[in-house]
Amino acid sequence: MKKKLVAGLLATAMVASVFTGCGKKSDKKSENKESLEVTAEDKGEIKLWIADNTVDFTKSEIDKFFEANPNYAGFTVSIEPVGEGDAATNMITDVQGGADIYGFAQDQLARLVSAGAIAPVPKSGQEWIEQQNDAGAYGAATFDGTTYAYPLTSDNGYFLYYDKSVVTDPSKLESIIADCEKAGKGFYMEINSGWYSTAFFFGTGCKLEYGINSDGKLDSSTVTYASEDGVKAMKAIINLHKSKAFVNGSVVGNAANAAAIVSGTWDSGAAQDMFGANYACAKLPTFNVDGKDYQMSGFGGFKLLGVKPQTDSKKLVVCQALAKFLTSEEVQIARFDAVGWGPSNKAAQQSDKVKADPALTALAEQLSYTIPQGQYPNEFWDLAKGLGDSIISGDFDNASDDDIMKALTDFQNTCESYAK
Repeated sequence: MKKKLVAGLLATAMVASVFTGCGKKSDKKSENKESLEVTAEDKGEIKLWIADNTVDFTKSEIDKFFEANPNYAGFTVSIEPVGEGDAATNMITDVQGGADIYGFAQDQLARLVSAGAIAPVPKSGQEWIEQQNDAGAYGAATFDGTTYAYPLTSDNGYFLYYDKSVVTDPSKLESIIADCEKAGKGFYMEINSGWYSTAFFFGTGCKLEYGINSDGKLDSSTVTYASEDGVKAMKAIINLHKSKAFVNGSVVGNAANAAAIVSGTWDSGAAQDMFGANYACAKLPTFNVDGKDYQMSGFGGFKLLGVKPQTDSKKLVVCQALAKFLTSEEVQIARFDAVGWGPSNKAAQQSDKVKADPALTALAEQLSYTIPQGQYPNEFWDLAKGLGDSIISGDFDNASDDDIMKALTDFQNTCESYAK
């Protein structure tokens, strides 16, 4: 990596927010407008949490960062292997003892803001993030109009793996099902999951969103499952369940005699092994209800990099600069090469090597139809599983639209009760 490019990347990082302490809600108005010059005489220790499989890669990139910025030489970085699934909870439990920079899943952002565990990105950095990253990743890094994190990836979501010797048209669910039935093969999708079933409900235009107050508690909801759109979505799920080709599941390693399966990039290796030379990927298909086609939607997921508020304003400058560097175009491409993480950076997504990955290409197309997964109550996932289990059990095989509406009204009322 060229030192000149790295130095240019970090030039805007000299404007930083100054915080008087940790453990309190981040103050968006506390941004310091003065440029702070960091010299080699300034010292500090930075703790970084990142996923275990990226520790060695991150160490090598940090070496490049300091080589290109000798004025930061007084700062040292220690790396601890803490995954995105645990980092936010650990930070909220002990903000002071937590990492200065940490990776986390986008659905944890509101909790981190409420706990005072994440500092807003400086204004110049916010503009850079919006320009450099896809819209989904930028939206996932933003809460209440302020950008708090640096996008690392756009690679968490689901799409279609299929056997191209069996599936002739992956763009339509009805065609996929027909091909699977004709070949005596299975179509796998986990319809008793609140994560996967949103592909249908969001696809017809339903909403399922929660508002969060300053204490990080759910205080409002927008749920429109009990609607004509909701009925159409549920009818589509019921119709899928009725197919002899349908199998409830999303783990490629557990699939048998499959010609198509809805899963994510984590299953790409297993899917390649299963389908061999006939391995293919595509965005999720459309589905037809009452004569109208709808594009499957669903949740999108993103990995983000956050910076903890600091009492030392110069340390904050270095932390923000390092987080920005670790999420830059060149580092995202290098990370893809090293561990296969899908870039959120728009230019990185267009690199030949990333575009040559069928799974990431399919996911990138699918993510344009999804919404970032926000914070949801734990009870929602159990509720959605129960609804899916009822469909799988055949409880709605002969249900009228009124019967479906009643079930969705009960479902919606329960969802809304979580925020009261």
